[in-house]
Amino acid sequence: MRTFLVSIQREEKFFVARCPELGVTSQGKSIEEARKNIKEAIELYIESFGVEDLPETSESFWTTIKVAHA
Repeated sequence: MRTFLVSIQREEKFFVARCPELGVTSQGKSIEEARKNIKEAIELYIESFGVEDLPETSESFWTTIKVAHA
């Protein structure tokens, strides 16, 4: 079992899910569908390429930053 970092953002009509560790992207009409689809895309990636060449997972986190603009 391995954990991958995934971000999901709304982009127009779809939620786009990205796994930056693998460079895998998927989408769905809902967050739940995007999660399901990115999980399937990650599983297909691993089935095709394996995880042997990937670095060990390190603890990652996402945060937000406020930036002033004109």
